[in-house]
Amino acid sequence: MKLLKINYINEFFSDYDYLEYIDNFEEKLGKSIIVDNNSLLKLAVIVDIVEKGDQKIVSKFVRVATKKDKDKNIRNVSDSSESLVFAQNMANEFNLDMHFVSAYYTFDRKQLFLSYVSDNRVDFRELAKALAQRYKTRIELRQIGVRDRAKKIGGLGPCGLFLCCSSFLTEFASVSINMAKNQFLTLNPTKINGLCGRLLCCLNYEDEVYTELKKGLPNIGSLVDTKEGLGKVTEVDVFKRTYKAEFKDKGVFEFGVNE
Repeated sequence: MKLLKINYINEFFSDYDYLEYIDNFEEKLGKSIIVDNNSLLKLAVIVDIVEKGDQKIVSKFVRVATKKDKDKNIRNVSDSSESLVFAQNMANEFNLDMHFVSAYYTFDRKQLFLSYVSDNRVDFRELAKALAQRYKTRIELRQIGVRDRAKKIGGLGPCGLFLCCSSFLTEFASVSINMAKNQFLTLNPTKINGLCGRLLCCLNYEDEVYTELKKGLPNIGSLVDTKEGLGKVTEVDVFKRTYKAEFKDKGVFEFGVNE
């Protein structure tokens, strides 16, 4: 059994969804359609036709989007942009620690979603009332993390490539300062933090390799007993499997892991 794989248009976080396959839809790949998602009409695009697995089908196909539908979506986008500015102004007026990132209407305008970033939990009840009174629709305010914000907005990382989170990462793995230490990186925030202000996701990529390569090698700063006597480790090269130790009145010598 086949399914239509779709992606919702305009939504800040748009996970793929699936529809029951409709005959002769191969030629409609890339086309915009209207779907019913939990009694909300949404605009989506068909991105693929896939074999049915364990996907949960929630949405139902309504129709192929017409020119009138697309014009309405343009108005929705324009109005949601205006609501973003209004929400930020109102948050400032209420002295709320909220930085709004995105806003979008469902196609039928039954709901207006606004996402924001904040370092604290915010009591936004008065703000929600003000928004509902102005826009006469159901309001949903969603707090997101700074990593989620970077994922959506995108940008270039220190490597010069597009951010991993906005390119191919599907979920955020846990990253710790110990990973930077494990890879002998300078603990300078400007070097090990990403555009989101959090530790670089890529610190997680090679951490396991460094952990494996460091096995059998002494830690920097530790004392080792060698053929030259007792020395203090000053440098470790995990790729050459060597380390350097400093000896009093002798200087620095390099040793292999088995020496």
